Amino acid sequence: MPTILLPLFAYLLGSVSSAIVVARLFKLQDPRQVGSGNPGATNILRYGGKKAAILTLAGDVLKGVIPVVVAHALKAEPLILALTVLAVFFGHIYPVFHGFKGGKGVATAAGTLFALNPWAGLSLLSAWFIVAVTTRYSSLSAIVASLLSPVCIWYFTREPALIVASVLVSAMLLWRHQSNIRKLLAGTEPKIGKS
Repeated sequence: MPTILLPLFAYLLGSVSSAIVVARLFKLQDPRQVGSGNPGATNILRYGGKKAAILTLAGDVLKGVIPVVVAHALKAEPLILALTVLAVFFGHIYPVFHGFKGGKGVATAAGTLFALNPWAGLSLLSAWFIVAVTTRYSSLSAIVASLLSPVCIWYFTREPALIVASVLVSAMLLWRHQSNIRKLLAGTEPKIGKS
């Protein structure tokens, strides 16, 4: 595969919604029509159970990992690598296969980070886990991790194209969590495992 096609491959892969696929496999309601309406692991957990949520999470993370690993294998230049990261992320939140209405992108972004630099990925996973355990808010964990991601990418890679990509991903994650931020401030955001 020519490296110039990597962003297109990444976008198409990102456009496959793990939540919708898992919901169909488990004969669950479409996640876009129940709960928060977000096709992601947290929403699946609330009405579909742990097994379905784990499969959804794994699928979303792998979507982020695979194109970055392929890009590394093809020795793609940093700009193509950064575009690949952005393409799979935007494929997840604006999927061509699902009417351009996708999830918030946290797990897919995490997958790209782990594939870019495992130390950066582990640092952000640790931050997510600490916030999740102490507060029980999945959205707050995601917000904190997204704010820290450009710092981690800068510290571990020092690659300008990847830093810019991580800033764009972080900004989009915050924008996609606007409703969660309002609910957190109002004290109405549901905690992990609660309907």
